Amino acid sequence: MKEHLRSYAGNFLFALNIFIIFLLLFESKLEIPVWLHPFGRMHLLLLHFPIVLLLISMILEIFGTRISFNKQPFYEEFTSIVLLVGVISAGITVIMGLFLSRQGDYGRNVLSWHKWFGVSIFFLGSVMYTIRSSDKYKTVMVKVGGSITIVCLLLTGHFGAALTHGDGFIWNSVMDDRAEVVPIEHALVFDHLIKPILDSKCTGCHNPDKLKGKLVLTDSASIHKGGKSGKLFVSGNPEISLLMNRIHVEPESKKHMPPSGNTQLTPDEKELLRLWIKANTQFNQTIVSLPPTDSLRLLATAYLNTSETLEDPFEFSSADEETVKSLNTNYRVVSPLAKNSPALSVSVYNKETYTSQTLNELMDVKNQIVSLELSKMPVTDNDLQNVAKFENLRRLNLNFTNITGDGLATLASLKHLTRLSLSGTKVNYPDLKQTLVDFENLNTISLWKTEVTADEINQLQTEYKNIQFLVGLKDDGSNPIKLNTPKLKHKSVVFDDSIQLQLFHPVKGVEIRFTTDGGEPDSTASIFNGTTILKESTTIKARAHKSGWLSSDAVTLHVYRSYYKPDSIMLLSKLNRVHPANGAQTFFDHQLGTFNANSPAWANNWAGFLKNDMELLLEYKTPKEISSIAMNTLIETETSIFPPATIEIWGGPSIDKIQLITRMNPEYPKDYRKPFIELIECKVPKRKVSYLKIIARPLRKLPSWHKNKNNPALLLVDEVLIN
Repeated sequence: MKEHLRSYAGNFLFALNIFIIFLLLFESKLEIPVWLHPFGRMHLLLLHFPIVLLLISMILEIFGTRISFNKQPFYEEFTSIVLLVGVISAGITVIMGLFLSRQGDYGRNVLSWHKWFGVSIFFLGSVMYTIRSSDKYKTVMVKVGGSITIVCLLLTGHFGAALTHGDGFIWNSVMDDRAEVVPIEHALVFDHLIKPILDSKCTGCHNPDKLKGKLVLTDSASIHKGGKSGKLFVSGNPEISLLMNRIHVEPESKKHMPPSGNTQLTPDEKELLRLWIKANTQFNQTIVSLPPTDSLRLLATAYLNTSETLEDPFEFSSADEETVKSLNTNYRVVSPLAKNSPALSVSVYNKETYTSQTLNELMDVKNQIVSLELSKMPVTDNDLQNVAKFENLRRLNLNFTNITGDGLATLASLKHLTRLSLSGTKVNYPDLKQTLVDFENLNTISLWKTEVTADEINQLQTEYKNIQFLVGLKDDGSNPIKLNTPKLKHKSVVFDDSIQLQLFHPVKGVEIRFTTDGGEPDSTASIFNGTTILKESTTIKARAHKSGWLSSDAVTLHVYRSYYKPDSIMLLSKLNRVHPANGAQTFFDHQLGTFNANSPAWANNWAGFLKNDMELLLEYKTPKEISSIAMNTLIETETSIFPPATIEIWGGPSIDKIQLITRMNPEYPKDYRKPFIELIECKVPKRKVSYLKIIARPLRKLPSWHKNKNNPALLLVDEVLIN
C-alpha cells in the first residue's frame, strides 16, 4: 500500500476511535433519525467481513512471530494491510451496530455483552495495529492479543446469534428438548400443554434477550402484558385475539407467526391455543378439573396420551424441503409435525377454493402425512380414495364434510389410523357397525351431531371397548350450559329513516328478551318476534333464555339513525397516514369500526387525526332542519387515543354565511381504561341549513398521568350522524 494511502487510513482509524468513544459516552441520549436507519441495519450485512479479516489477521500475526516468517518484507506488508482493513471495517460495523441497537427491541443483557465484546475487538485491533511497528510489539504480546481478539470474535458471534435467533440457537437442534411425560391427573393446561407449544415455536424470538415486538412469552406475567401491538389475547374470545390472528394470517404475510421458514404450529397446537383462550386463559388450571365433555379436556387428553407415540421415530424418510415448501398455498398449510421429524401435518381451509386436486397435489408427500385436517371442506366419498393413499396417516379430521358411511370402507386400509373425526357428517349406525371392525388401531372417533343415537353409541362402546366414542354433551338437565349472548343480524347498524330490529342466536329454540328503554331484559321484558321497528338511535339490552340451559349474560347493542346524508362531503384537513380509512366518505358509509386490532374494521373504518383538526364541510342542495350532530369515536387510553378536546358546529344558508351554532368540550378519561366506543352527540337549536361545517380538535397534550404526557392524542372517528 502506498505510504500516503496508509497515512490516510491510519488517520481515519484514529477518527473512528474518537467517534466510537463519543457514541459510547452519549449512547443513552442518541436519537437516530429515520434516514440513518438503513445505515444501522447494514450492520447485519457488513459484520461477516471484519470477522473473516480479523480472524485471518490474528492467525497471521501469531504465525508471524515464528523465525521463518519474522521480518520478511512481503509478509510484514501483507499482514499490516489485512489488519488495517479488518480493524477499519470492524469500526464501521460497530457504529452501524450502535445505530441499530437504538431501533430494535433487543434484550438489554445479551445486547450489552454483544456490544462490549464487539467494541473490545475494535479497540484491541486498533492498539495492535498502532504498536505493531514498534519495539514494544513482542512475541508474547502478539500471541496474547491475538488470542484474546479471537476469543472476543467468537463470543461476539455467539451473543449476536442469540440476539437474532434466540438463546441457545446453536445447541437447541442437538439437545434433547422433549417435554417431560406427566400423568394426566397431574397435568396443568398451561404448564404441560400451552407453555411447551410457546417454548418450541415462539420463545426463540420472544424472550427477555430478544424482545421482538416488545413481547415476551416465557412467563405468565409477560404473556398477560402483551407487546407493542397490544394484548396477546382477549380471555374467552379467541376470535378477536391477536395471538390467533397472527397464527392464521396468510403464511406469506410478515405478520404471520411463526415466521415463514420456521417450524409451524400443527392443527392440534392451534386448536389447543384457541380452546385455552376460550376457557379464559387460566394459568393454574388442571386438565382433570375441566368437565369430562369439555373440548379442551378431550383434546388435551388425546394430545398427552398420543404425544409419546408421535415423538417416536418414524420408519419413513423426510420429504424434500422444496417440495413441502411448494405445497404451502393460500388454502393449505403443510408443516413438520415436530422439530426434526419427517412426519407432516396438513391443514386445508377455504372451502371456496377446495377441489379434488387439493388432495391430488399431496401425492409427492403421501408417505410423510400423519395428520390431515379437512374439517368443513366439501369433501366427498370420492375424495377418500386419495386420502386412503396416505398410508401413514394417524389423525384424520372429516368433521362437517359431505362424506357418508359408504366412504368409510375406503379408509379401513389406513392401518396406522388412531383418531378419526366424523362429527356433523351423514354417517349412521349401520355404516359404523359394518366398517369399524376393519380399523385395526383406531382408538378415538368423534360422532357428535351425527345420526348415531345415544343408545347406538352405547352398543358400539360395548362392542368396541378399545375405542373411545366422543359424542359431546347430552343435556340431561344435570349439566346445564350457559347460553352465549344474542347478536344483531343487520348488515349495518346505521340506518336512514327506520330499521326493523333483527336479533339472532345460533342455538335453535332460544327465547330472546330485550328492552329499548335502558331497563334490564328480565322475565318482564319483551320477547323478540321480529316485528319491532326503530326510528331513533337506540340502545338495546338483550338476554337469551332456553329451558334446560343457563340464561346468557345481558348484552348491550346499539343501532344508530343518520337521517340527513349530505349531497357533498369535503374533508378540509389531512388524515393521519396510518388511519386514512375511506377518506371523506368514511363519515357517511354506514360502516363502523371496532377496538379489536384483529378485525379488518380496525384498520379500514377509522379515520384518524393526530396533529391537525378534523374539518368537514357538508353541503345540502335542499336546506335541512338540523337538531343534532353526533360522531362515533374510539377511546383507547393505553395507545393515546382520546375523544376530541373541542367540537364546533357551524352552519348557514350559504358557504359565505355560515356561523358558529354550538361548541362543546367532551369529557376525557382521567385514568387508564379498557378500550370503548363512545357516541358524542351535540344538540343544536333547530334550524335549516344548506351548509354544515364540523370541526373536532384532538387533544393537543395528553394529561400528566399518561405515560406519553404532553404528546398529542390521536382522534379516531368512523361515522358522523346528522338528524
